[in-house]
Amino acid sequence: MSTKEIRWKQRFENFNKAYNQFHKAIQNFDKLSVLEKEGLIQRFEYTFELAWKTLKDYLESQEVEAKFPREVIKQAFHYELIQDGELWMDMLEKRNLLAHTYDEERFNFAVKKIKEEYYGAISQIHSLLGKKI
Repeated sequence: MSTKEIRWKQRFENFNKAYNQFHKAIQNFDKLSVLEKEGLIQRFEYTFELAWKTLKDYLESQEVEAKFPREVIKQAFHYELIQDGELWMDMLEKRNLLAHTYDEERFNFAVKKIKEEYYGAISQIHSLLGKKI
């Protein structure tokens, strides 16, 4: 096993832990308080970060060069690892904005977007990469 293959599998372990916490929050969404929904936004941020970095490491183990998040997303879409490249680009653009949800309208928008769109995209890549371990 190459060091690149070992690296992506190690990264996946961290991604898997983060994803499981994110998944629990989504599964209990209707029971979450406002404070817990703020935590959901944080869970999304670090789970997304680990998702694209795991994709990067996986692509490198397949001899595909991609250094930056946009490149990783484009390559992952090109190699049909992710299904919706535009949604992943949207997650990339919004991840920093979502952290700054000071008014109720933006907060509700962020939580809805995470629950209804982003969770599914991250779940898809978690499942796909989990099968490659």
